[in-house]
Amino acid sequence: MNIDLGWWQFAAMVLDYAIKFVMIGVVPGGRKPSSANAWLLLILLLPVVGLPLYLLMGSTFVSRRRHRIQVEARRHIDDTNLNVADFPADVPLPDVTTSIVRLNRTLTGYPAVHADVRALWTDYRKTMHRMASLIDDATSHVNIEIYAVAWDDTTDVVFRAIERAVARGVHVRLLFDHIGSQKYPGFRKLKRRLTEIGVDWHMMLPLAPLRGRWRRPDLRNHRKLLVVDSRVAMLGSFNLIDRSYLVRQHRRAGRQWVDAFVELEGPIVASADSMFATDWYTESGEVIEQAPVRESSTSNGVLQLVPSGPGYLTEPNLRMFVSMIHNAKTHVTLCSPYFVPDDSLLEAITSACYRGVHVDLLVSAKSDQFMVQHAQSAYYEQLLKAGVRIWEFPAPFVLHTKFVLIDDGLPGSSAVVGSSNMDIRSFSLNYESSLFVASGTLLHMLSELGACYLAVSRELTLERWDQRPWYRRYIDNVMKLTSALQ
Repeated sequence: MNIDLGWWQFAAMVLDYAIKFVMIGVVPGGRKPSSANAWLLLILLLPVVGLPLYLLMGSTFVSRRRHRIQVEARRHIDDTNLNVADFPADVPLPDVTTSIVRLNRTLTGYPAVHADVRALWTDYRKTMHRMASLIDDATSHVNIEIYAVAWDDTTDVVFRAIERAVARGVHVRLLFDHIGSQKYPGFRKLKRRLTEIGVDWHMMLPLAPLRGRWRRPDLRNHRKLLVVDSRVAMLGSFNLIDRSYLVRQHRRAGRQWVDAFVELEGPIVASADSMFATDWYTESGEVIEQAPVRESSTSNGVLQLVPSGPGYLTEPNLRMFVSMIHNAKTHVTLCSPYFVPDDSLLEAITSACYRGVHVDLLVSAKSDQFMVQHAQSAYYEQLLKAGVRIWEFPAPFVLHTKFVLIDDGLPGSSAVVGSSNMDIRSFSLNYESSLFVASGTLLHMLSELGACYLAVSRELTLERWDQRPWYRRYIDNVMKLTSALQ
């Protein structure tokens, strides 16, 4: 049988050009230029690889149902807070702070409210024991939303408290991310044990293509939250897993995660309750009746919950970060384990330096993620030349705390703390929860925490960075390009 290879070659060439021609008009739609350029480069250079990858991971759309729930939840939030001002009238706030509060309210629906900040927890074991203590005090319900969960020696104290709570009639709800948790040892046993002790649990963003649950596989729920009796909440960067994340290589290297959790009481807890209720309904279909807002007899701050994620098309966390940095007058401290900024954030940071603002960036000296480590390194030269001081938290520790502190110690200072990194994933692909700190003692707590981190970190100078080998520069640049594939 004779095969006309010339005909096949012609057909392949026509198909190749057709794919490229069509994708040039399709890919840029609703996408940032940097992301569109990265996808088009991959598709034009390697269409056989780029096109299937784009069809698999080129959309951040979760599902029509999830978007409908997000719209319904926003309507409920607006109705609940209809008569609530953007911020408390009895606390004077500078205009620059109130403008960011209004931005956040417009994008998410949540107002800035009074809060009683009880503590900023940073010690790993003490934090687990505090979570257990709060659960032991529960009389009605416990709501937990965590990215990564494992029942191990470190977290056993929390799960034993959960077991005791269920035994005395407390309704314990647990949400954990499917991909974020399943990669750790004992995942199947964890699910079985949770069912056996009576925990009401669901996986967030589960991947089940055979049941019609298909979406971009790297869309994740990265929130970390504990709410007890709608009275007290903990929010921040802690996962419910051993400090080594149960990875053998981490244990051999002595690698341990460094995190922070904020313990809160007062009206701000109602916002956390509302966010959990939305996520719970999304995964379970069960409506949680919202408890009335608890007024606190004491208030030491004004805080605002800022949720974000694929359901929020306006990227609330990114807009908040950019606005804060653009309005900074003297000092900006950024603490982000994964720092891969988009163009707007990068320009905000470098512009702050050019107008004389002192900018400190805290990152880990050695990241736990190869691609992120190299992608963020690709930005270091530009940042250093602009005047950013980069501080590397010493290995083997992994700095996992995420916060931003603006104009520390001055009138009008503000901050953000929570689960959101300052990277493209956290802006577009992950569901995140952040606290905007408009005033109060939490500003001082974060200032002290930042000072402690800086005291043990080593500054990365431009002279030292220029000495990196050529192949490191090459890998950094390649990983920078892949980070834009959203």
